[in-house]
Amino acid sequence: MSVEFDRQKLELALQAGRNGENSSFSLHIFDHLASTNQTLWNLLAQGAESWSVVIAQQQTAGRGQWGRQWISHPGGLYLSVAIAPKLEASASYQLTLASAWGIANQLRCYGVDVGIKWPNDLVLNGRKLGGILTETKINHGYIHQAVIGVGINWTNPVPETGINLEMWQACYATKPISCLETLTSIVLRGIESGMKCLVKEGINILLSRYLELLTNVGDKVCINDLAGTVVGVTSQGELRISLETYDTTDIKTTELYIEPGTISLGYRKSSVPL
Repeated sequence: MSVEFDRQKLELALQAGRNGENSSFSLHIFDHLASTNQTLWNLLAQGAESWSVVIAQQQTAGRGQWGRQWISHPGGLYLSVAIAPKLEASASYQLTLASAWGIANQLRCYGVDVGIKWPNDLVLNGRKLGGILTETKINHGYIHQAVIGVGINWTNPVPETGINLEMWQACYATKPISCLETLTSIVLRGIESGMKCLVKEGINILLSRYLELLTNVGDKVCINDLAGTVVGVTSQGELRISLETYDTTDIKTTELYIEPGTISLGYRKSSVPL
């Protein structure tokens, strides 16, 4: 049985994270929904403003990247945040980079050694902890509205390649993150800090911070039967691969740029002991 989400506890956690200042988030909390992203889009159509947040304890039709279903069992964190970025449509993936870095960075401040798996997954001990789905609406070549959807495994059951925070925290005498409301506050502040970094510091600074947490650098991949090595990510979210091609005289190295959704880097089915 799922435990009722405590709005007041979340509001206090958000306020504490802002050193006592009131939160800018407008919270909409539900027991269960078809999709937090879709519910938030509906609210935006009815006049909801930026930084509106939809939280559900369970989703029955959650969406993942590239049309995949996001399994949303009770016990996980499922939320969506509305923003109004001033970005060209071609730069939409910068919102995912900013969100992934911001959330991972905030979790690491609590001692949770989270990394980023390209392009949009949060990983812990080599296993999937959570994912991000960014959806946008375009007007005259610019992003008019965007919804950032996030799912984080808290106490919910996970597949063999996944991990939840309670499973990870079981190894520790004290839990860095004590409750779902604290986790929710961390994720919301992470998205907020990621967007602030993108706006104030620019994509180059944000990308350098994202790359510091990227777990795929150095991974070996195969593209069209040719071997390559992951060396980074572009500002548009493309994977940078150093590809070696051979001829009769020497080795020539060519860098390829792979769009998200083109290849899957996969997960390990086993990991270091928990």
